[in-house]
Amino acid sequence: MIDVPAWLPAGLQPQPARLIACQVLPNADPSLRNQLGCAAGHTALGFVSADQDDSTYAALDHATKFARVDVVYAKSFYAGSAHASGPLSGEILGVLAGPDPDEVAEGLAALRDYLDRKACFYAPAEGVVRPAFFPHVIAETGQYLSRLAGIDAGEPLAYLIAPPVEAMVALDAALKAADVELRQFFGPPTETNFGGAYLTGTLYACEAAAAAFAQAVVEVARSPLAGAKRMDRSRG
Repeated sequence: MIDVPAWLPAGLQPQPARLIACQVLPNADPSLRNQLGCAAGHTALGFVSADQDDSTYAALDHATKFARVDVVYAKSFYAGSAHASGPLSGEILGVLAGPDPDEVAEGLAALRDYLDRKACFYAPAEGVVRPAFFPHVIAETGQYLSRLAGIDAGEPLAYLIAPPVEAMVALDAALKAADVELRQFFGPPTETNFGGAYLTGTLYACEAAAAAFAQAVVEVARSPLAGAKRMDRSRG
């Protein structure tokens, strides 16, 4: 059951992520560990695939706060889970590395819990157009996303992702709604044909920005051709 945040606009339905595969190598081959860039002494690996990439990135970050693990690999697959290469592929592969299988198992447990309760896409409950998007706020980042965003671990992060047009319009709204800084821009198309950004600021500012982002996505969905009104005018 997803804990829907209080700052999220009303009328949105959670689209829970599904963990598709989860495997542990207690003592991975040194050559594989080397290719993945594992830290010295991190001999155990945990592999996950899921049907939502951004939810999984957030969950991988969460794992680093609960176990001695590093995120050594995380990559989205082209075109998303609807066009996956196999029944267990989903739209992302994430890899955790740790000093022993118990630490990796602890990290994977935290990841699963975060996917079950916190991280998911949302879609408008009503309307002809119902885009799925990711208005997510992390109150205290772990080692993984803080590094990608260029902030200190423990700082808040607004992680905002949507389809291309919705993402650009909503990102503008988010930046104008609160005192936040754009730290990483994901210009569409990403591997899964979305777009968005990491924004940083106080927790309150990140939540306000994410709320504005979500509301703007809904408004675009309600009137996707709002900017084409001049097309109805004669140019005679």
